[in-house]
Amino acid sequence: MSLLIAGLVIWTLVHFLPSIGISFKRKLLDSLGANGYKGVFTLLILTALVLIVFGWRSSVPSHLYALPAFVKPIALILMVMAFLLFGAAKQSTRLKQYVRHPQLMSVIVWSIAHLLLNGDTRSLVLFGWLGIWALLEITAINKREGEWLKPEVPTMAKEVQWLVVSLVIFAVLVIAHPYLAGVAVV
Repeated sequence: MSLLIAGLVIWTLVHFLPSIGISFKRKLLDSLGANGYKGVFTLLILTALVLIVFGWRSSVPSHLYALPAFVKPIALILMVMAFLLFGAAKQSTRLKQYVRHPQLMSVIVWSIAHLLLNGDTRSLVLFGWLGIWALLEITAINKREGEWLKPEVPTMAKEVQWLVVSLVIFAVLVIAHPYLAGVAVV
């Protein structure tokens, strides 16, 4: 579990840097340059992900809770919502009229869905941690950026494109989930 926690700590600290450690980020940009900063950021995030994956796989989970079977369809609906939110992050969509940070909201929804299905210690650490991190990140970004300036409403063609791409990626990951996580979704 220590590798998992170490990866989550690195993930959190690196992601909080742009929203909380603004003066430290400026110092890094001055000393490393924009590309150097991006390179270090990327290397640290990849390190965090490797630690999270190996930490997850090496942890022996202890069972904490089990929710009734009717939560599985609820979790699946939440996962569809998470993928739509994630897809909206870099696309033009009407969803951005209602959700300021769709990518971070997708992490929160993803976390909730996985916590509904997985009642063990390592799941609580991973999904709980990332859900709380995303919530804190939203708060920090909102504080830094101030008033929310909503983007323009996209054309219907852009809206359909976002929807189709998000749903196709969701379908691919549902098919790949048994190979990636060792658990079939359906």
